[in-house]
Amino acid sequence: MMNLKRTNIHKMAFFVLALLLVSCKSKQKVVGTSDSAKNPLEKNVVAKIKVQESYTETVPATEVSFDMIEIPKGTFLMGSPATEAERKTDEGPQREVSVDAFYMGKYEVTWDVFELFFKQNKELFVKLDDDRTMKIDAITRPSPPYEDPSYGMGKEGFPAVSMSAYSALVFCKWLSTVTGKFYRLPTEAEWEYAARAGSTTAYSFGDIAALDEHAVHYKNSNGVYAKVGTKKPNAWGLYDMHGNAAEWTLDEYKTEAYTTLESSNPWVTPTVIHPRVYRGGSWDDDAKTLRSAARSASSMKLQKRDPQIPKSFWWFTDSNFVGFRLMSPKVQPSKEEQKKFWQTVLDE
Repeated sequence: MMNLKRTNIHKMAFFVLALLLVSCKSKQKVVGTSDSAKNPLEKNVVAKIKVQESYTETVPATEVSFDMIEIPKGTFLMGSPATEAERKTDEGPQREVSVDAFYMGKYEVTWDVFELFFKQNKELFVKLDDDRTMKIDAITRPSPPYEDPSYGMGKEGFPAVSMSAYSALVFCKWLSTVTGKFYRLPTEAEWEYAARAGSTTAYSFGDIAALDEHAVHYKNSNGVYAKVGTKKPNAWGLYDMHGNAAEWTLDEYKTEAYTTLESSNPWVTPTVIHPRVYRGGSWDDDAKTLRSAARSASSMKLQKRDPQIPKSFWWFTDSNFVGFRLMSPKVQPSKEEQKKFWQTVLDE
């Protein structure tokens, strides 16, 4: 059962995104340049940036923590050139895109963090201040699924998988409430920008010959995922952007999305449960799916073995290769802006 893969939400898009993705001045220092002289955006793309700010968030009332790394604001070519090997048509046309500064999870969200969100761990947070406790209690949380979502591949230090995009987003709302800092999924543009880390090649590390050093994928995974951070990071210090667990983004999947993308902080706001975009490829994917520009779309196939009627909003029984990574805007949105965001993505 391991290789399972091989085998109405409101439209408030541009208004909410404009509120949440606020521009700010970067404090980064360029210590290198683009790896491709042929890139027309070379003057705007940096391949090696000294990350000056990062932080560790400890979840209140617990000893569980996670690391976030600053990603500088910048402009890049989103998508892949027509000449890239294994390219698909939904990866183009390439677009010049700008994103604002944000923090990205150093690692994929692990089970020890995600499971704090479960109903049975509710009692851990009863000693928080009354206002926060009431807000946390008001957030619906999942019980464990009817079968092990990790499929026996490991929990401690391993990436959390098998949750729906909805589940990942409710977790982000819960985490934002618990910590007091706004967390969400990255947009497709933010994800690719962070994954590329200034590179313009198919993989952030350059040649495919170095794939095994940087990624857990089908040919080297032995049919299971690995603990986070076991491979080399990209130039911005992010681990497992290629492989291990694929990662949910904030966008609805549209084949021709790049023909209508906004040039600044683009976001294809979801209006359906499927298809949603997930990125990066996984332990169960071939090398071509691990490319920085590769896009994957969710479907009901991720839930085909779920016997429940209706099928679970929280768990996708056939997606033990999809997890997620946290993102937090460097300029934090106001409480009202956050409320509008959650209303949009969770149909509240």
